[in-house]
Amino acid sequence: MADLAGKTLFITGGSRGIGLAIGLRAAADGANVVVAAKTAEPNPKLPGTIYTAAAEIEAAGGRALPVRMDLRDEAQVYAAVEQAVATFGGIDVLVNNASAISLSGTLETPMKRFDLMGSVNARGTFLASQACIPHLKKSPNPHILTLSPPLDMRPKWFAHTLAYTMSKYGMSLCVLGMAEELKPDGIAVNALWPRTAILTAALQMLPGLVDPDACRKPEIVADAAHVILTRDSRCCSGNFYIDDEVLAGAGVTDLGKYAVAPGHELFTDFFLD
Repeated sequence: MADLAGKTLFITGGSRGIGLAIGLRAAADGANVVVAAKTAEPNPKLPGTIYTAAAEIEAAGGRALPVRMDLRDEAQVYAAVEQAVATFGGIDVLVNNASAISLSGTLETPMKRFDLMGSVNARGTFLASQACIPHLKKSPNPHILTLSPPLDMRPKWFAHTLAYTMSKYGMSLCVLGMAEELKPDGIAVNALWPRTAILTAALQMLPGLVDPDACRKPEIVADAAHVILTRDSRCCSGNFYIDDEVLAGAGVTDLGKYAVAPGHELFTDFFLD
């Protein structure tokens, strides 16, 4: 079975949640993981820093490089990528995981929040990809995996969360365009989105939105990502994957271990019927 041993993953927003889970799964194979995120000092509301994440990754069997990086700052992103290459000799996988959220209508969305979502989600995905592509071209099996939803232009996805939907679909448009653009280079560009809400610290910062017992754990997304990232990059690009479908295709049909509360009805994630 293919694994990620010796591969280098550059993960934006990798200090907690789904990004950290993907890093830990890769670490179990013996991968190198670059934890590129903003949080260097502990935050009582959001546990996890680039250093605690790096420690967990190394304890799981990988090598880690914690890099404090603001995804909105072009110079910092390019410097982080160069530091990753200097440390590990290259980059095999980029995981565009970092994301900002505000589930608010047009009148309730301050422009500061609009700008944050646009600069982290769509622009950040474009920028991190731009910085990593020259190095990915040198990898024998290069992947870009973006945590964004399938594109669906039905008005219901825009009506109540226009700014957020625009920013997340901006990430998905990067997948659509780059998959075709980078096909001659053999770089796989795919999206991955969870079927259900995933219990993360960020979700818990939105009280009352989703019952935690109706969620799955981040490990389901991490295991699905592992399946995708170990595939031949020249044979699987331009897809908008859903986590449980990926696992089913790999023969994993019992998803009970991923439930926060086994047997509880699950909450379907945003952008999916």
